Amino acid sequence: MTRHRPCGSTEHGFGRRMFLGGSMLGAAGLGAAGLGAAGLGAAGLGQLLTGRSAIASQVKARSRRVLNIFLHGGVSQLETWDPKPNTDTGGPFRAIPTTVPGVHICELLPYTAQQMHRLSIVRSLDTRNGDHARGVVEMTTGRPRMPGVEYPHLGAVAARSLMPEDFPLPAHILIRSSPGGRNVESEFHSAAWLGPRYASMALYDANPPKFEDRPGEITDAADERRNGIRQRANERFLMRRRTAETEAYNFSFSQARELLANRHVFEVSRESAGDQERYGTSQFGRHCLLARRLLEHGVPYVQVNHADYDTHHENFDFHIEQLGEFDQPFAQLVADLADRGLLADTLICVMSEFGRTPKINKTYGRDHWGTAWSVLLGGAAIQPGAVIGKTNANGTEVTDRVVDHGHIFHTILRGAGVDSLGEFEVGGRLFPIADPARQAISELLS
Repeated sequence: MTRHRPCGSTEHGFGRRMFLGGSMLGAAGLGAAGLGAAGLGAAGLGQLLTGRSAIASQVKARSRRVLNIFLHGGVSQLETWDPKPNTDTGGPFRAIPTTVPGVHICELLPYTAQQMHRLSIVRSLDTRNGDHARGVVEMTTGRPRMPGVEYPHLGAVAARSLMPEDFPLPAHILIRSSPGGRNVESEFHSAAWLGPRYASMALYDANPPKFEDRPGEITDAADERRNGIRQRANERFLMRRRTAETEAYNFSFSQARELLANRHVFEVSRESAGDQERYGTSQFGRHCLLARRLLEHGVPYVQVNHADYDTHHENFDFHIEQLGEFDQPFAQLVADLADRGLLADTLICVMSEFGRTPKINKTYGRDHWGTAWSVLLGGAAIQPGAVIGKTNANGTEVTDRVVDHGHIFHTILRGAGVDSLGEFEVGGRLFPIADPARQAISELLS
């Protein structure tokens, strides 16, 4: 099937199965150059790579986490969370019952329907936006996009708010497909004024970071001596010229050593053959299994991207394909988090940059639509089985409880135990954690 790109946006000018993603800043800060100098030696690694890491024990402290599934391109609310069968806008698919009495979703999501008693739907978003880049920024920062102004990504805010002080791993991880030569520097995952420590680290194609061991001729003792020299030099430098940038560099170097020590956390191949079979062979399935592994090890924010929902042409065929890939792994992930006792402390969100038009165009597609669409939330302090807001009979407008990206941002943070009305102190200045003009959807919080 050939994809057409009539919107002409750069966000969707590349091939099938390419996921949009976040900044490379975190990955660059922990890149091969630092890893090569920070090797731990075969003996140390051998000890640390066996069994489950002690990091997993931190999960028992009941710290909360956020899992964000971002469906890039603009998933159709009518083919997912707010179906309108037998109407002029509804399309060919039926609405099916879920495990919540009276709540129906599209028949393309049969596995997710069996998990709806653990999830909730917000059907009343009006974000007044039909631009891809603006939509990604606004949904992941909770703020209006303004020229020359940059706000921290949700992942950075969650990392700053939820990361334990001594947490040895990156706290803001993006799981996506390889960029395929595409420049991803412009893709939005910025930590803004929170600093590079909280920017995303990208994992590609469910593979661990590209680790490098130190040269074999360098002994453990020599490595300890050179790291001692480096540390003393850093301390002398910091006495005179301490800056946020130097602090971030030193943090990245130290974290690179921790990554070497804990590389097994990122190896999805360590999951059982049964688990790998249940999640399937699709790239998205492997990404969901890796997300589960990271959440089990206490990573505060994990985002999994799934792309190609920009269905201006052949909307229904492409949603059959895309949601067929999404449905089972996502439902399996929700079920596993619940069965393993993690759902009570893991907030789940399934979002997009906007929805799609109720009107079906002449090429059987749906266009960009920010006027009446939906997101899915669940876990942590989200009230399970709820439906917030509603649209009219054919989905052309919100008729109850209008909300926007700011309300969703506040709700995610509040659900994860963060005071979204509070402030961060950065460099002696106070910055609101979320848009002060918005607040959480209180009736969705338990």
